[in-house]
Amino acid sequence: MDDIRFERHFRTPYSESYYIMQGVGMQTNNRLGTVDIHFTSTAVHGTLILERELEEIELTKLIEQIDEDLVLSADMPRDDFLVSVYVGRDVGFYSDEYFAEETDSDLDFNDEEL
Repeated sequence: MDDIRFERHFRTPYSESYYIMQGVGMQTNNRLGTVDIHFTSTAVHGTLILERELEEIELTKLIEQIDEDLVLSADMPRDDFLVSVYVGRDVGFYSDEYFAEETDSDLDFNDEEL
């Protein structure tokens, strides 16, 4: 997959997360999914979440590209690269701020009932 690039979402000492972007122009710049990579003492575990299904050959090429571009470049020893693959869609982003706003609006609603 030639038009794939990875944008780091976060990094810790033993884990990394990336957005997988497909396309090079602004019109074709679409997120294909995300990958979380976790380094242990013997293996590297990956969780690949795709936002659309891929043909088996495209999927294996993507995993190989993740291995070459992200896992091997991390220079961490490993015996195996184990990848769990899921297909899903993004339904939202939630944070403490979101829940605080929800709680505040719930309190406002309850005040009106009294």
